[in-house]
Amino acid sequence: MSTQLLAILGGEPAFPEQLHVGRPNVGNLDRLRSRFDEILDRRWFTNHGPCVQEFEQALAQRFEVEHVIAVCNATLGLEIATRASGVSGEVIVPSFTFVATAHAIQWQGLTPVFADIDPTTHLIDPVSVASLITPRTTAILGVHTWGVGCPTEELQRLADERGLMVLYDAAHAVGCTHRGRPIGGNGLAEVFSFHATKYVNSFEGGAIATNDAALAHKIRNMVNFGFEDYDHVTYVGTNAKMSEFSAAMGLTSLESEPEFALWNRSIWDSYREGLADLAGIRLYEYSRNEANSHQYVVVEVGPESPLTRDEIVSTLYAENCLARRYFYPGVHRMEPYASLTPMARHWLPHTEELTKRVLILPTGTAMTVDRAQQVCELIRSAADRFEDVRAAVRDAK
Repeated sequence: MSTQLLAILGGEPAFPEQLHVGRPNVGNLDRLRSRFDEILDRRWFTNHGPCVQEFEQALAQRFEVEHVIAVCNATLGLEIATRASGVSGEVIVPSFTFVATAHAIQWQGLTPVFADIDPTTHLIDPVSVASLITPRTTAILGVHTWGVGCPTEELQRLADERGLMVLYDAAHAVGCTHRGRPIGGNGLAEVFSFHATKYVNSFEGGAIATNDAALAHKIRNMVNFGFEDYDHVTYVGTNAKMSEFSAAMGLTSLESEPEFALWNRSIWDSYREGLADLAGIRLYEYSRNEANSHQYVVVEVGPESPLTRDEIVSTLYAENCLARRYFYPGVHRMEPYASLTPMARHWLPHTEELTKRVLILPTGTAMTVDRAQQVCELIRSAADRFEDVRAAVRDAK
């Protein structure tokens, strides 16, 4: 173990440059530049050009679905998918998610109703969902957190019994499977993210996947201002089109996906080895029976740990390792939701607890196995000197 003094205790930061959670993967630069040149030569930059068409086809094949519509970002994708599906009134959604999931509902004048999660899987709990259904409920919006498939069968059965629609936020789920099949064909539609921080990215972008032809047709029109054809508008639409340059990046990123997956797995394995047997530290384990991108190195800090989650995060920040608290403090504690549903914390005990314990460590192609091992050494060193670290964190506030 390194004998270097921790930065929070007066030493020099371990890393000269900041290590980020989700620093963008790039892929093959020659292929990307070649695609950019082709786009410039065609002078077809947007409006469902050849690169977007190719990207949609590649995704449909990857997700094993009939239809994929590329969009400029996943938040608009969620808004359009729910609007095109005819969702109204209340939508049940986990609070343990990125705030955009709820914003996409609230932005349309719908009411997000927050469900609790399974404390082991971190996924929406069907029992909690069932307890929240009212006459105003029309849909359930599940989230495949960490790229792990929701309990889709239970949610669909509950929805069928109560006459509800089911959609999914699959922002984390590119390259992931559920019950042996690629995530993408569950519910009415699933929405993916290709934001720059995602495992596969298109600079900024998203996609809506569905097996419903009529819904896909409606979504495609809505993405382009509601145009059915030239000068013929049939829906209230918006401008959610993906550009050709974003699609070019998406295609290039998809081509490198196998390499990204292997790299992420090597980093994840290094963290698992380096944090093994550390009191109060649990690394979230992915099923060996399912494919996962290992994009998220999820650590739970339990009561047995000599340091709290926040103390560990402060320690790593001082070392230029920008670990993140996820999904802190829970969407139900953010505005406007904290004011709209001030009592939600009482029916979300697992969410309340988990948001105090989870942190995410850096991974991706900007990380190396050696750096991951060094991060683990820093956490172990901080645990060994927990009293000094705690005092330093307290004094820094």
